[in-house]
Amino acid sequence: MMDKTTEEKIYDAARRIFILKGMDGARMQEIADEAGMNKALLHYYFRSKENLFKAVFKDTFTKFFIKVKDTLFSDISAKEKLIAFIDNYINLIQANPYVPQFIINEINRDPQMLKTMMFESEIEPQKILELFLSEVQRNNLSKLDPRHIVISLLGMLIFPFIARPLLQMVYFNDDQDAYNRFLSERKEIVKNMILKFIEE
Repeated sequence: MMDKTTEEKIYDAARRIFILKGMDGARMQEIADEAGMNKALLHYYFRSKENLFKAVFKDTFTKFFIKVKDTLFSDISAKEKLIAFIDNYINLIQANPYVPQFIINEINRDPQMLKTMMFESEIEPQKILELFLSEVQRNNLSKLDPRHIVISLLGMLIFPFIARPLLQMVYFNDDQDAYNRFLSERKEIVKNMILKFIEE
């Protein structure tokens, strides 16, 4: 029977290293050192760095987007979906601040991986766009191409997190607490902006 404790230690260490350094920057010895064990154990449980990375990325991606999927396909109105999406997304990113940059970097490195993960997680971009379009038409909301709504919303949500080092330094005197308060305030700001956007 597989030793779950050892496997979990390896996984947790790998997740920390991969999120900070990505697939190309991480080294198996570094992960082994972080886990406090011999590198041979990493190969025993996961065979290769690629397999270990895929396990970490898939788990991170799935946990990060499962609430998005549940929200978008729930039986509530379009406005309620947008509000719930914004709340869930900002909460998730605040709890996992390095994850958006990690996912974006790895998608740029291997775009096919995103398609695979979305397919396996049953998150299909075209269906999401079709959902927005049907909601927009049914509720007589904005006549804009729904892709503008989705991309604008993602930009407002993601950019403050992936650009945090620069924004925190330039606009908040590198005050981490002040920037965290700013991010919390953005929930209501983004909600109001996106609702005005789709109602025009």
